[in-house]
Amino acid sequence: MAPTTKEAQRAELHKAIWKIATDLRGTVDGWDFKSYVLGMLFYRFISENLTSYLNNSEREAGNETFDYVTLRDDEAEYGRAETVAEKGFYILPSELFVNVRTRAQYDENLNETLERVFKNIEGSALGTESEDDLKGLFDDFNVNSPKLGSTVAQRNRKLADLLDKIGDMPLGSFQDNSIDMFGDAYEYLMQMYAANAGKSGGEYYTPQEVSELLAKITVVGKKTVNKVYDPAVGSGSLLLKFAKVLGKDRVRKGFYGQEINLTTYNLARINMFLHDINYADFDLAHGDTLIDPVHWDDEPFEAIVSNPPYSTRWEGDANPLLINDERYAPAGVLAPKSKADLAFTMHMLSWLAVNGTAAIVQFPGVLYRGGAEKKIRQYLVDNNYVDAVIQLPPDLFFGTTIATCILVLKKSKKTNDVLLIDASAEFKRAGNKNKLLETHQSKILDAFTAREDVDHITKLVAVEEIAANDYNIAVSSYVEAADTREEIDITELNAEIARIVERQAELRTAIDEIVADLEDTK
Repeated sequence: MAPTTKEAQRAELHKAIWKIATDLRGTVDGWDFKSYVLGMLFYRFISENLTSYLNNSEREAGNETFDYVTLRDDEAEYGRAETVAEKGFYILPSELFVNVRTRAQYDENLNETLERVFKNIEGSALGTESEDDLKGLFDDFNVNSPKLGSTVAQRNRKLADLLDKIGDMPLGSFQDNSIDMFGDAYEYLMQMYAANAGKSGGEYYTPQEVSELLAKITVVGKKTVNKVYDPAVGSGSLLLKFAKVLGKDRVRKGFYGQEINLTTYNLARINMFLHDINYADFDLAHGDTLIDPVHWDDEPFEAIVSNPPYSTRWEGDANPLLINDERYAPAGVLAPKSKADLAFTMHMLSWLAVNGTAAIVQFPGVLYRGGAEKKIRQYLVDNNYVDAVIQLPPDLFFGTTIATCILVLKKSKKTNDVLLIDASAEFKRAGNKNKLLETHQSKILDAFTAREDVDHITKLVAVEEIAANDYNIAVSSYVEAADTREEIDITELNAEIARIVERQAELRTAIDEIVADLEDTK
């Protein structure tokens, strides 16, 4: 069967991205170089996005030959304020990606040109509602880094090549694409670099198919949600899956998140723009969610998804104020200082709407360890907040081969039990990692929505049974694994052995007779 336009576009795009990464990386470490590739991709996107917006507006107003790219800067200034209010930023015609690229080969000060352009783009939002959304977005794009070359001329050649390579990428026009080309390019770049960077690069990148499954779990039975939230937002990929699963217009009040790593926070904001999420529709913050959460005053979130860092350290009981924090106080104990996993869980539960669902990636120990973690699980189970635990296959995530699970929390459950799902066999090996295909996601979602006992796959366990089992909520403690040993009919086996023994005796007698005949002929 011939590939669809969508598949063909995606394949062509991925091929072009791979070539860029291999051609231009050179002495720059891959995980560092992604900042240059993504930064330039972002620069191209906002240039073309703005141009398309302004051209369409003018042509709808009757100016059919209008082309913002060819406009003089002084003429363009007239539309600055109105455009910033709508788009959140402004770029003068001379500073658009396409025009800077055209002059790049002859610009001996290209590094300074790009630095000025990036500052002007960020500066266009100063004093406006979009200021925080644009601030620092190009901080990781160091045009004077020695990693680009030891001399200015070498750096400029690398930057000019990067402009050309990004400019040649087959992204088409916004109207012609059957996929979200810029967004898809970002996702592929992040996945590619995470796969090659180990834990240092992959620790905040969740595979797309896992992100999609989390989003689908939280919106079962819903066509819209008020807003979505991730307290460890990373590069933003989990939040953006709601735009795919529901449609971005069905997330009524936008995309929210917080990220402690500054570089990653910048990537998340770039990711929002590259997926054409308007600045007014996302609210991402930089900082430590566990100690200094930014979104205190927002109404509870109807959908929460997260893949928080595994066994990260936090202040815990070293900070005497935290035990009185309304997010952690209900459990009567704080997560261990060396394992903040359940601190993130308690935070998410606290900010979850009464009619909401949270789907959280957890590592296995959280489900059965004793001490403070057991007491937190006891609080969650006794108050009937644990809706389901889904055991995922091993080797899905970059940087680890550990089999993770999904903890699903709800505040308005209709039953007093927990659904345990063993999905550890739902994967296909792809390259050096396992992958959840669409069929695997569907099977998991079907089991989640059916909420029935199925041998070796799902089991509904009463809260009382979990309490009796020391509040252990590991799936393997309740769902019996299928016995894959071959079933043998003992009676038939004994009969076969008897036949073999009888035949052996016959052969032995025949051999004795042959030997005797040979001896007689001597």
